Amino acid sequence: MNRFFASYLLLLSWAAASVPAPAIQNDRVIACEETVSPAAVESPGEGLPNATVFLNDAVVSRTPDGGRPVTLTVRRGDVIFRGPKDGRIEASGGTEVRLVRVDILGAGSKATWGRAGLAPDYRLLFENGYVRVYNIFVAAGTSEPQHTHHNRVVVCLSGAQMRHILPDGSVQDSSLRTGDCLWRPGQTHIGTNVGRTDLWVIAVEPKGFSPGP
Repeated sequence: MNRFFASYLLLLSWAAASVPAPAIQNDRVIACEETVSPAAVESPGEGLPNATVFLNDAVVSRTPDGGRPVTLTVRRGDVIFRGPKDGRIEASGGTEVRLVRVDILGAGSKATWGRAGLAPDYRLLFENGYVRVYNIFVAAGTSEPQHTHHNRVVVCLSGAQMRHILPDGSVQDSSLRTGDCLWRPGQTHIGTNVGRTDLWVIAVEPKGFSPGP
């Protein structure tokens, strides 16, 4: 009996360790970064709509409920949207898969944001009733015109030192490191990359919430 109980505790410990701790958890999103070993499957998550950002090149597959496996070749910085029944990611290509899964806690929205507020060089990746996802690239030593973000998750693929000028003229310095996964409140600003490295960020803006931090 004692041996069985010890084995049971060991199993519980292994299961707990296999579920990554959230990098971000608030009333709007749960964001987890995870490395999936070859032939393994990502952790179960919360069964919520999510945007998944891939951090390396890989071949992955997922099997929707009641469906057949779907195989995808993904590149670093690619993002896909999955509903609750779209299946978990499997590292099916013989290499590990590093990803950030952003679970969306809101009920969704019928609002369409499009490119509203975005800087001209931002690349809109996709938008639906749950999220707007876009790619930000600011070369070292360059600036972007005034633009507006909603509350968002930022996944940093290339870090940089940024300086933001707010509409009231105040200045905020911000340092992003490669690999950061952070929550940023909505803001209007002019951005300048004052560092020596290019900034590359994926922004995931959840819908279904009133404006504000």
